[in-house]
Amino acid sequence: MDLTDTQQAILALIAERIERDGVPPSQTEIAHACGFKGVRAAQYHLEALEQAGAIQRIPGVARGIRVVHPASTKHEPAANEDMLRLPVLGRVAAGVPIGADVGGDSYVILDRVFFSPTPNYLLKVKGDSMRDEGIFDGDLIGVHRTRDARSGQIVVARVDDEITVKLLKVTADRIRLLPRNPDYAPIEVRPGQEFEIEGLYCGLVRPNR
Repeated sequence: MDLTDTQQAILALIAERIERDGVPPSQTEIAHACGFKGVRAAQYHLEALEQAGAIQRIPGVARGIRVVHPASTKHEPAANEDMLRLPVLGRVAAGVPIGADVGGDSYVILDRVFFSPTPNYLLKVKGDSMRDEGIFDGDLIGVHRTRDARSGQIVVARVDDEITVKLLKVTADRIRLLPRNPDYAPIEVRPGQEFEIEGLYCGLVRPNR
């Protein structure tokens, strides 16, 4: 079974969701978790996983995915429990929201001391709207996958089909995503817009450049 790193990450996500929730993620949830712009990319990778014999899809059944073989261990695990092997799943805007895209089939091994809580994946930052939080263009930010966040936390959020990293501010009558750079205006979540927390920011690493 020869899978790409993205397919390994999707297979691990499916197994994790089945174990945690009893059901696999939907194609839309897979697309969002991986930073795909639409479900077509998720469908492509699911077809590849099925052809490789890693999963079985049940026709006509919603979320009809069964794991046949767990994620391959073709990559060596991290050297010890203090290290994390994290997939780089795409790109996130620290500026005007952009559609997250796939950053390539890549993993990075990092010391868990850089992060709190423990991240599930990394996203590459585009823009400087979070400059005053020390988050700069090109940084790799750790994201702890969760739908829950408190006002005042830095989150990765989806507004319609756009992904952004901002400071969450929730009041009785509105939700705002605040930049940490005075050159940028807050993002107001309007009634009727799709809004979802994708995860919590939990630290970063700055690649050499």
